Amino acid sequence: MNPSELRSTLALAGIFGLRMLGLFLLLPVFSIHARGLPGGEHALWVGLTLGIFNIIQACFYIPLGRLSDRIGRKPVVLWGLSLFVAGALICAAQDDLLWIAIGRGVMGAGAVSAAISAWVADLTREQVRTRAMALVGGSIALSFALSLVIAAPIYRLISLSGIFIVLAILGVAAMMVTYFVLPSNKPEVNAQASLKEVFLRPELMRLNLGVFVLHATQVAMFLVVPRLLVQAGLPLASHWEIYLPVVLLSFFLMAPILIFGEKKQKMRTILLLAIILLLLAEILFTKTSSVISIAIALLIYFVGFNLLEALQPSLVSRFAKESKGTALGVYNTTQSIGLFSGAALGGYLMDSHGDLSVFVMGAALLVCWLIIAWSMSEMPAKAVDSKDQATKI
Repeated sequence: MNPSELRSTLALAGIFGLRMLGLFLLLPVFSIHARGLPGGEHALWVGLTLGIFNIIQACFYIPLGRLSDRIGRKPVVLWGLSLFVAGALICAAQDDLLWIAIGRGVMGAGAVSAAISAWVADLTREQVRTRAMALVGGSIALSFALSLVIAAPIYRLISLSGIFIVLAILGVAAMMVTYFVLPSNKPEVNAQASLKEVFLRPELMRLNLGVFVLHATQVAMFLVVPRLLVQAGLPLASHWEIYLPVVLLSFFLMAPILIFGEKKQKMRTILLLAIILLLLAEILFTKTSSVISIAIALLIYFVGFNLLEALQPSLVSRFAKESKGTALGVYNTTQSIGLFSGAALGGYLMDSHGDLSVFVMGAALLVCWLIIAWSMSEMPAKAVDSKDQATKI
């Protein structure tokens, strides 16, 4: 990437990661804090307070993504970040389960992930877009790992209200970066495809199905993995010692695979390989009994997961050049539905058939995805950069 592309991608990855940090930072501590709040003794209310962020996001991804195609990315992202800040301040102002749920809902209404991904596509050439999407996708995994490390110490230091104030401050900083660092784009309103056309395009339907399976199996898996680590003798407070190194190492292992696929125009092959890695991880989880074997399965999983987090949004932007915001809005909505479905189905299977049944379900879904993805043709060729063409000549 050239300096302009790298600067813009890092800025957008930071904004994307901030929103995900707003989701993940509460996961390790909220259920404990909620016990002291009215209604906190009911797990359902606690779960809904956490889950409302994703539910509301799912309702706004498509409208805000489509709006960003019409009026540009910057005003939509600024609006979404302002809602993120307002929601965080509402949560910080009242230590009450209802008000925290309302604040989380407001935070979720600023669903700008589709607009951010489309903005990355706008500001990068096709030759480097998958790497740019890898940085943005990597911000999700890093936010998750970081939240596991810092959530408990921050909570002990400044309590839950302090965490929301920190998120609000970071949200304001992200707004400043959006306004002063990132360039505006000029939307091509006349070229915009209809929502129906975008939704029914076969290539996009495959990718939407893929992100549904990817995140449904992810959230279901992480209902069980912490239990496996505890059963293997690793206390909950030390789980970050596994998650953080595994996530970081997965990036180093994923990068050369991604670069090879881009250079050789073998993106379909890399996509299939990533699905196979996820399937292998699910199978290994059914046979793990030690911390080391769980860590190996997690490493294999995150290599595949990070490859798909980079590949799929990039391919959506290439299959929907005229309506990237709309297509990524549908994509992110499907992602949120996958997160919700995976949590619900995973919880049901754990109660009715035991923990390992979650991995069996995940493996079955991944086999179905692999069969559907196998019939895909090779990905569309990227446009040749003028500098590269001149070099060849």
